[in-house]
Amino acid sequence: MKKLLPCLLLLCARLLSAQTPTQTLHDGWQFRKLNEGEWLPATVPGTVHTDLVNAGKIPDPFIGTNEKQVQWVENEDWEYRCKFTPSKELLAQKNIRLVFEGLDTYASVYLNSELVLETDNMFRSWRRDVKQQLKKGSNELRIVFASAVRKGKEAAAKLPYTLPGDEKVFTRKAQYQYGWDWGPRLVTCGIWKTVRLEAGTGAKAGLDYSIDADGAVRLTASFHFYSDRMRQCTLRVTDAETGALYGIDTLLCPKGRVQLACKGRVGDPRLWWCRGLGPQHFYRLKCTALSGEKILMEETLEAAFRQIELVRDKDAQGETFYFRVNGVPVFAKGANYIPPDNFLPRVTTGKRKQILLDACAANMNMIRVWGGGVYETDEFYSLCDSLGLLVWQDFMYACAMYPGDSAFFHNASREAEEQVLRLKKHPCIALWCGNNEIDEGWKNWGWQKQYKYSAADSTKIWNDYLDFFEMHLRLITLRSGVPYWPSSPSIGWGHAESLQQGDSHYWGVWWGMEPFEAYEKKVGRFMSEYGFQGMPPVSTLRRFAAEQDLSLRSEVMKQHQKHPKGFETIQTHLERDYRQPKNFESYVYVSQLLQARGITMAIRAHRRARPYCMGTLYWQLNDCWPVTSWSGVDHYGSWKALHYAVKDAYKTTGASLVLQDDSVHLYVVNDSTESVKLRWSIHALDVNGNFKSAEAGEAQAPPGSKRIAVFPLNALQKDARKEELVLNATLAINGQTIDEDFLFLVPPKALELPDPKLGWKVEEREGNLFIKLKTERFAKNVFLEAQGHELRFSDNFFDMRPGEKSITVHGAITAEQLKAKLNVRTLRDTY
Repeated sequence: MKKLLPCLLLLCARLLSAQTPTQTLHDGWQFRKLNEGEWLPATVPGTVHTDLVNAGKIPDPFIGTNEKQVQWVENEDWEYRCKFTPSKELLAQKNIRLVFEGLDTYASVYLNSELVLETDNMFRSWRRDVKQQLKKGSNELRIVFASAVRKGKEAAAKLPYTLPGDEKVFTRKAQYQYGWDWGPRLVTCGIWKTVRLEAGTGAKAGLDYSIDADGAVRLTASFHFYSDRMRQCTLRVTDAETGALYGIDTLLCPKGRVQLACKGRVGDPRLWWCRGLGPQHFYRLKCTALSGEKILMEETLEAAFRQIELVRDKDAQGETFYFRVNGVPVFAKGANYIPPDNFLPRVTTGKRKQILLDACAANMNMIRVWGGGVYETDEFYSLCDSLGLLVWQDFMYACAMYPGDSAFFHNASREAEEQVLRLKKHPCIALWCGNNEIDEGWKNWGWQKQYKYSAADSTKIWNDYLDFFEMHLRLITLRSGVPYWPSSPSIGWGHAESLQQGDSHYWGVWWGMEPFEAYEKKVGRFMSEYGFQGMPPVSTLRRFAAEQDLSLRSEVMKQHQKHPKGFETIQTHLERDYRQPKNFESYVYVSQLLQARGITMAIRAHRRARPYCMGTLYWQLNDCWPVTSWSGVDHYGSWKALHYAVKDAYKTTGASLVLQDDSVHLYVVNDSTESVKLRWSIHALDVNGNFKSAEAGEAQAPPGSKRIAVFPLNALQKDARKEELVLNATLAINGQTIDEDFLFLVPPKALELPDPKLGWKVEEREGNLFIKLKTERFAKNVFLEAQGHELRFSDNFFDMRPGEKSITVHGAITAEQLKAKLNVRTLRDTY
């Protein structure tokens, strides 16, 4: 086993044995505007907006321009109530707690007319002992939600200066609900997570571990339980599956609440690895406290052992920034993740799982949970654990300055402590990051001038920031065993140093209107944000827009484009690289090609620059509603051209062709831990299918990036003109092609594309559907769709040399339906 440095990680107990009495309170809820009107049926967990939609009181905010019509909801106070009868088993317990996993946000909770709880944080769970308030028979639970917008404005009015971010910064609530440049303003409230009654003795087990330099795992299991008398007890930690004994100790157990610990050791452990480096192994550890033959407590914990490091070493270029898992450097490949819906309670386990499976299908090994959304559910992180997806986890602060008064500081600290404690059992957590873009915003966005701060106010705001993000959150995360990073990025994209150290958000192409080629030059140590917009497919647009609204000039389409210069920016870049599409459907298709072209150009440059660059997380993976945005997968799960292109660009072993100084360079990037022997080839052909030249050879590709071939351009080009030349590189292992890349000498608009003479047929073999394509000439960006059917293809939006290609079809469709509905187009069809 590879020697590892000592590493501490704390794990929480996950109770797998018998549960204490619990009663979920999700039925029979009603709601209304506070003290007004009739009581209407409510769904719990839920939100006031979805309850109003279900009651027919407001239209669906995602359709048309309905978002504008529902803004009044955020300014009102709302009340919810339900009646319930506690079970006899529950009432017989000594301690009964009312538990809210999540209340959004300012809530006053009454049980049988008595105020038992007041809340002010969407991200915290809340527990209150209600044994005295509960009664036999019918009980009433009533919750009053105050307007978060009003509460935020009231808090803002108390400050002598204005904080960037307006009223939302005073509310510990998902910041994206107040609107973003990819999302609507829907500031909601409600019982957004589980509510229940629970009883119990408070018995629990916990686990800390460290990995020694020799690779062994040293355990410290903690036992918390109640003992009715002083006694000798034996503490034991065993493998729940094999029975192997990892630790045992005999101690004197006092009467009352007991806190004891038992040390143990796991020699030569099977470790948890991220995707691409190894398997994701989990242990089930049984923690047992015994008095003679009597079991005082017993719990089974699920644990995974791994070491995670953020490596920041000074070097000749600046300072490194990369992750090491179990001593092995990782090139991070992934995207930024945002909440999948504005109404979070309707996000199903299935939807979360599909988003993460889509990330894995695109060969990602890391996602960043962005700081303007929410801390995700336990099931989300458990899925990341099982899939081997590393998680860069932001605390929920973004693009604003936050108050530094004692009440806010205490509330935010409790939130952070709870989330770090909750998530520390998940091996997927690779980093805790204090916030998104606040350090950059303060130093580069002109807030001091915009808000006319005095020197004293400016100093106070910045010192509050340093106290919380540089010091306090660092201390809270210290014992989690996970690295901490105060702010992403560490330096703004307009500064040269941003590419030499720390992580970088490079927005020069989008905000700065630089050409895509800038991505090849502006390469940092770890690219944690960069992106470009593309429209969702027409099938998605039709779900919120009528046919007459399928136009860039329609109010509906403008409502679903939240960036003030979004369509203008897309058009500027489109005119640089593509011909103006002939109609709206063609424009949608070309906008996706444009997005995929830019982002994969960046990804390939980042990967070629390894080990200088060791991570690339583009903005963004998914959407919270149907919208023109930076996502690769839209709100309904449809893959844009970007996601198909990223699937290729993130392959473990890939080819990358680039033109440098009138020479064609072929790079191989290899993210595995082993050197790979492969055969490479470069073919030059014209768009009519005439081959001009070919080169081939064998190479050994070690882990990392390696240039394996260089040829003068004129040697490959021969007599072909730039407007008609196609360069194609392929990599093969044992005769099997594993990747290919295309290089063109002019932008797509200048390519002289002929009719490719592209034909296709549908085949069915062993219950699977395939599309067999055949082209006589070069086919640019072959696009497959079946109108009225949500299908996934093994490849799409691809370039195709003369010859044949087989595509696997995934989705609910028959062969006959596919033959009737299949539409195949290429870039030339948009002229």
